[in-house]
Amino acid sequence: MIVRASINVVFAAAVLACGTEESATRAPASAPSAEPPAAAAPPAVSEPEAYPQGIVLALAQFVTKDGKPVPGPARLEFLTREGGEWKVAVLEDPESNVFHKAMVYEGGDAPVLLTLAGTGAAVKTWRPGDDGLIPSTEWEQDFGGRFSRMRDAEVADLFGDGGASIAVATHDQGVVAVLRPEGAGFAVTEIDRKPDTFVHEIEIGDVDGDGVLEVYATPSEPNRLDGSPQTGEVVRYVPARGEGPTVVADLGDRHAKEILVEDIDGDGRDELYVSVEGHMENKQLVDPVEIRRYEADTPPDAGEVIATLDDRLGRFLTAGDVDGDGSKELVAALFKRGIWLLRPGADGGTWDLEQIDADSGGFEHAALLTDLDGDGKDELYVASDDDKEVRRYRWSDGRSARDTIYVRPDDRPVFTWNLMPVPVELVP
Repeated sequence: MIVRASINVVFAAAVLACGTEESATRAPASAPSAEPPAAAAPPAVSEPEAYPQGIVLALAQFVTKDGKPVPGPARLEFLTREGGEWKVAVLEDPESNVFHKAMVYEGGDAPVLLTLAGTGAAVKTWRPGDDGLIPSTEWEQDFGGRFSRMRDAEVADLFGDGGASIAVATHDQGVVAVLRPEGAGFAVTEIDRKPDTFVHEIEIGDVDGDGVLEVYATPSEPNRLDGSPQTGEVVRYVPARGEGPTVVADLGDRHAKEILVEDIDGDGRDELYVSVEGHMENKQLVDPVEIRRYEADTPPDAGEVIATLDDRLGRFLTAGDVDGDGSKELVAALFKRGIWLLRPGADGGTWDLEQIDADSGGFEHAALLTDLDGDGKDELYVASDDDKEVRRYRWSDGRSARDTIYVRPDDRPVFTWNLMPVPVELVP
């Protein structure tokens, strides 16, 4: 039986992990113009008995105390394929109550696991030891507001010196910081701070094609419960030049919690994709989610709308090559209205839009395109928290097929905030 979290639990989780967040109660929305067919059975293809990589899920979990849901320790779950089966390993950190992200950091002698946690706000690395993964705190700070959370990060050679620097977004004082390798640790530099501001997302890329990496971030007003207008923007920093913030996407009375910087059209230069949150009035969806595309010369108020999706939250964009033809696709995962595949139109024309699965959802609805099975095509991994499942989608003959690789064994409410690939050597 699928057990769904109560509205009280969902609200509590939203407040925990994103501050005063919009209520996660499902909002009315008009039905899609055509319902897609039910997800096909998994393709009858052979696959390896074991994979060299798995996926790591960054979670907030809740336990019941005196009849009410309360935050538990920050939790990671690792899904690996061994002996022809998917297996689960767990790591918890009682020093925080949410992991917003876990990813591999490869800036040292050997890869380590990098985590970003909230309340308390900490960036940690985890190295294999005799008794599992051993943590080291690289940066811990109380930002002085109501909340202190490390919300997102990306890793890249931001200064052109060969070092793997970490760009970090935080709540709720609008701090964007860069952790630059120094000795055995990191030198932390704040590159922006703005009171009562949430920064949900970091992306790194080279949109202007000059060979110097840029950092993109999503500062917005504190989150609201009623879906009313909430202003936000996307800003750019160039740490190597000490530049920024520069507004590259002015979203007016709307905001974004998800962006992606990727070369999807294949022209050799990155583009910026912004998932603009929907707008509610009187509990009705007025302005649905829009995916907007920006190039280096796009004015901040003139992003190209490549898709309009009938939902109010769209918090995951992931890119990859699902059919192995050498061209990338974009996947958008929505709160209520499932998962969508976007393909660039020929010669810059209208993007093709296809619903992968209508029966998938979650407040964040974490999704990841990556090739774990090594067949040259990316699989899509999705945490459908509404169904307490982690699912995999594989493409064959132009169609996707779904299988479930993990079903939660209990009714503990969880929010999956991120999925990332991880080598089996970093699984506890």
